Amino acid sequence: MRTDYHNHLEKGTLTLDYLSKFTEKAKKEGINHFGISEHAYHFYQTADILSNPWVDERRYYDMEDYVDLFHQAWNKDIDVKMSIEMDYTPGKHEEMKRFIDQYDFDYVIGSIHWIDDFGIDLSEYKEEWDRRDLFDVYRRYFDQVVTLAESNMFDILGHMDLVKIFNYVPDDNNFLLEQYERATDALKESKTCIEISTAGLRKPVKQMYPHEDLLKMCQRKGIPIVLSSDAHYPEHVGFAYDRAVQFAKEAGYTHLMTFEKGERREVPLK
Repeated sequence: MRTDYHNHLEKGTLTLDYLSKFTEKAKKEGINHFGISEHAYHFYQTADILSNPWVDERRYYDMEDYVDLFHQAWNKDIDVKMSIEMDYTPGKHEEMKRFIDQYDFDYVIGSIHWIDDFGIDLSEYKEEWDRRDLFDVYRRYFDQVVTLAESNMFDILGHMDLVKIFNYVPDDNNFLLEQYERATDALKESKTCIEISTAGLRKPVKQMYPHEDLLKMCQRKGIPIVLSSDAHYPEHVGFAYDRAVQFAKEAGYTHLMTFEKGERREVPLK
């Protein structure tokens, strides 16, 4: 059993033809549970949750069209889960919950891409890393991981340590372990799973998310996992999944979590 729950259509079109390129690749990769989780900031309906100049230029979808696309797929017996990747935004819990509750998602991903006005994974903001206190950035990033978990609104935490994307990592292992500990303590008390994401292998850091020490800590605390490729193009669906499965097994995992219309079930990892 394999999952690929974190994928995006934003580089193409919200059409059945483009969606089918992803689902066909998932079949070829032997992925049993496949979903699309478009960035929530693209939709007009999220303007009250996250708004800044970078995001506002990229808000051009309507949720009605998005939901209709999935119904078109299901009417053609195309097996695809409907999801969203929400930018977790502190202080906007009520707005996020109201948006999530309006739609019949199979699962919802919560991710952290912003620390105030700093887009941590965006090339346009990369120079900011040299201007900021690295320890402060990491501390504030993991502050958000904690409150995301405590909100209990999300089924999956996306790319748990995305903050390492450009290889800016504090040279203090004890500090990192402190951040990992408090994040996993919060996650173990929530419904939120984490993903093993192969996307990091395609980024400057050249590592999977999360770091092996963090993944092992999650396993010891009983935090479930899914597999994700974070594909923005059809060819990246299932990217490096043999490595991801091995990575999970080396951390001690034997099962994956699956989702369907809010229902969750653990299945053997193979």
